[in-house]
Amino acid sequence: MTPEGLENPTFHVRPGDHLIINLTNNTPASPVEMTIPSPNACGDIVMTASSVNIHYHGTNTSPTCGQDEVVHTIVNSGQTFKYDVAIPWDEPPGLYWYHPHAHGLVEAALQGGASGAIIVEGIQSFEPEVAGLRHKILVIRDQNVVGNPTPGGAIPSWDLSVNFVPITYPKEIPAIIQMRSGENQLWRVVNASADTQLNLQLLFDGIPQPLQIVGLDGVPVDSQDGTRRGRVTTATNILIPTAGRAEFVVPAPRSDVKLVQFVTLNVNTGPDGDNDPRRVLATIQTLPAAHAWESEDDQSVPTQRVPSWRQRFEGLETAHVTARRRLYFSEVNPTSQFYITVDGAKPALFSPANPPAIVTTQGSVEDWTVQNRTLENHEFHMHQTHFLLLSQNNFEINGSRPDQTIQGQFMDTVQIPFWDGNPKHPFPSVSFRLDFRGFDIGDFVYHCHIAEHEDHGMMAIIRVLPDTSGAVSR
Repeated sequence: MTPEGLENPTFHVRPGDHLIINLTNNTPASPVEMTIPSPNACGDIVMTASSVNIHYHGTNTSPTCGQDEVVHTIVNSGQTFKYDVAIPWDEPPGLYWYHPHAHGLVEAALQGGASGAIIVEGIQSFEPEVAGLRHKILVIRDQNVVGNPTPGGAIPSWDLSVNFVPITYPKEIPAIIQMRSGENQLWRVVNASADTQLNLQLLFDGIPQPLQIVGLDGVPVDSQDGTRRGRVTTATNILIPTAGRAEFVVPAPRSDVKLVQFVTLNVNTGPDGDNDPRRVLATIQTLPAAHAWESEDDQSVPTQRVPSWRQRFEGLETAHVTARRRLYFSEVNPTSQFYITVDGAKPALFSPANPPAIVTTQGSVEDWTVQNRTLENHEFHMHQTHFLLLSQNNFEINGSRPDQTIQGQFMDTVQIPFWDGNPKHPFPSVSFRLDFRGFDIGDFVYHCHIAEHEDHGMMAIIRVLPDTSGAVSR
């Protein structure tokens, strides 16, 4: 909430801006739960059940105190903390988001609604097709099902909301999205759920409609090849893992269409996973083209195009790879212990006091393969940098299929489907290329972005040491 009373504001920034936020924690005080190692503390040195901080998810910003540092930053009840986040001059334009990231408290914060969108302006310079389109920012969150019935069939593990309009079981009354007759809109969707995976589809009288995807996880599609011009890709459904984002153009229905539904399809998360059944999130109300609303909250993508700029990850596809690593997700049930481990190391639950699991050097380019050795889906997320998705491996063993819309794209979060438990079958995995050629150095984290898993240990620290050779010049 801003001092003016605006809740969950959308932050609009441009590359090169500073996003300055004074965060005050007005939640009730709680007893101390743990002490943060004092040499690394940022803010308070103790953590309570009401501690908060802010993660600027997907932004390629510094992991230093006062910017996008989450391991040691603690703001307790009654305290105020100043953020001054420097948005890089080469930040890709698109949809990012923010949320609390105090370890062990992320699931509760997200399901309590503490999240919002960040727009890095300028997408029209890479995707001119969206210039002038009205856009809708849709933040999809999850929350407890009233009464907590046993999930299964149509009963979800978690209810959903669209911009705080609840889609609750069993009524599941959908939200209403208004469009003008004959228009196209740019929908910018954040999956701000703690635990729910989405598979979005738009239906006209039950028929799936083509969605023109222009951005994924804040990066214009196919824009990193040096041409600085994105490409529109078409799909009839868009899988968005927890924390993922998608930006796509939606057409208004024709006058003869009787029912327009925006749905999330059933997602098979595995025998140990949550139940994410099909649900109608919203219906579309079409109004005359000349209609004007008294309280118009829709903005338009600017029509003015500035020259597209050199983006953060250009040239990564052909860059020299300096290291290759293999990691894996594992878990111990029913004790709810979750791990992400470098192959060959001993699994360890996350703690802010842990040493880094991986040490690399600024200027490096690394290829990682992350396996899922569990019976439920996991979502790999990397802080401070995106990765180039190279391959999706062994997905077919459980009936899944690689998602072709994300192949070869730059992501910060990717889903790895569950293993089927057959010891003769390989583990599903993804392979991607990480870019450490930027200015960000220090300690930050990578983890599963199913918040329950992250809170229960499925996170680790990576340390990027500064380049001393002078090779990093940008």
